[in-house]
Amino acid sequence: MDNVILVDEHDIEIGYMEKMEAHIEGKLHRAFSVFIFNQKGEMLLQQRALKKYHSGGLWTNACCSHPKPNEATIDAAHRRLKEEMGFDTPLIKAFDFKYKANFSNGLTEYEFDHVYVGYYDGKIISNFEEVENYAYKSIESIDETLTEQVDSFTEWFVIAFPKMVEWMANNPYPNTSENSIQNI
Repeated sequence: MDNVILVDEHDIEIGYMEKMEAHIEGKLHRAFSVFIFNQKGEMLLQQRALKKYHSGGLWTNACCSHPKPNEATIDAAHRRLKEEMGFDTPLIKAFDFKYKANFSNGLTEYEFDHVYVGYYDGKIISNFEEVENYAYKSIESIDETLTEQVDSFTEWFVIAFPKMVEWMANNPYPNTSENSIQNI
């Protein structure tokens, strides 16, 4: 049984609840999203596996999930990046946001989402239980596709993408040499 961490509006932990129950009841809980870029500045997108409990087949950021009780959010981000995309890389905290989305299957995502960013150019071995497909795309290409086919993306990605673009504008793409990556 997977539990999520229930939080208040300020991300203060207030308890735990079974994951599906939290989504049925629409309880605010802690989550994270990981955005990965390559040396060309392209963003790694994943298409969620078709059998996911919601948003199956939709495109989104590299990975996202929930920390387990007593697990640091950054540790959970590293864990899920390995589980979903088959690699790990240094991550830095970019920003937080809250969102609430109701799905046609009766579930509700109400999340306090911690957003992390990292850089990676190596081999990807995605988990087909989690990921249908993946691709690196330019920011311009993603922005154009979002404008033309917003229903192809997850609810949280539609909210987080412009925030990430703004964050990137204020945090220039780093030199990705071995030494600088280790320092982020």
